[in-house]
Amino acid sequence: MSVFPVDLSSDTQTRPTADMRKAMANAEVGDEQKREDPSVNRLQDSVAELTGKQAALFLPSGTMCNMIGHAIHCRPGDEIIVEESTHPVHFEGGGPAVHSRAQLRTLSTQTGVFTPEQLEAAIRPNDPHFPNTRLVCVENTHNIRGGRIWSLEAVQAVADCAGKHGLLLHLDGARLMNAVVASGTSAADYCRPFDSCWIDLSKGLGCPVGAVIAGSKEFIDQAWRYKHLFGGAMRQAGIIAAAGVHALQHHVDRLAEDHVKARALAMGLAEIKGITIDVNAVETNIVLFDTVDTGVGRSTILTRLLEHGVRFSPLMESTRLRAVTHLDISHDGVERALSALQTVLAQ
Repeated sequence: MSVFPVDLSSDTQTRPTADMRKAMANAEVGDEQKREDPSVNRLQDSVAELTGKQAALFLPSGTMCNMIGHAIHCRPGDEIIVEESTHPVHFEGGGPAVHSRAQLRTLSTQTGVFTPEQLEAAIRPNDPHFPNTRLVCVENTHNIRGGRIWSLEAVQAVADCAGKHGLLLHLDGARLMNAVVASGTSAADYCRPFDSCWIDLSKGLGCPVGAVIAGSKEFIDQAWRYKHLFGGAMRQAGIIAAAGVHALQHHVDRLAEDHVKARALAMGLAEIKGITIDVNAVETNIVLFDTVDTGVGRSTILTRLLEHGVRFSPLMESTRLRAVTHLDISHDGVERALSALQTVLAQ
């Protein structure tokens, strides 16, 4: 049992279900480094098929997926274009600078979705004074902007611009399956324009660990080398890969339930005096809201909520909070969170 029965701090707080644990306990295993683990191979083949790519590679984390994508696509001194609030900018320990020796050029948006016009304006001229623009990264859904979805049209417009300039494309699809379920667009259609893409298993899909990156056979051959280089090599990894296989078979369609609960949470928050929220901006399982008008400090709110067994997470802005629904949050949990917040603010 979680220390906080209603843990809305992230969908990484999911725990494997009883059926997932059975799948893990009964997993066929082998040496994944020799490509002999049947469960790992099954997971990689499933993700390759899901994303429409030639091959895929099971990795310990989504951060490693981004690290490997950057390192393969970029040379030292190259520049990567990203939205300003993306994961590599804030939450990967400076990984692009350390592992690929590339720098980030950021684009400002309100939704996490940038335009081809913004991309066009950010591409460097061919001049030795400037870094070489090499890679464009998209995060779908976009975490810090509230789980916002890139439409297929928006992806294609950016891809067309990138292609015109000979740039490579990388998809941070940590919550791609949320976008797939909410939009009705297939993962393969979303991933088609990208040279590399990945999905996280340990968020909404409910696995205890892992992510899978996909691309061409040549890209994945290189990714195996970087997996070793970055310390991601494993052995009988089928025990955890089996969780991913189970999740892809049983936990994708149910993501819609998380979206419904997020919407209910947002609507409840909108009824609480002092809370500022754009309910219409809640497209998947992430809810952002502002506490500035409550007259109570954010740290006080968070501390008092913990006393009620409820946990939200702070955003970088000093008065904003994030709540993320997932398979361990019931409708009753949503109601409990709302009630606890009302009680805290009334104090």
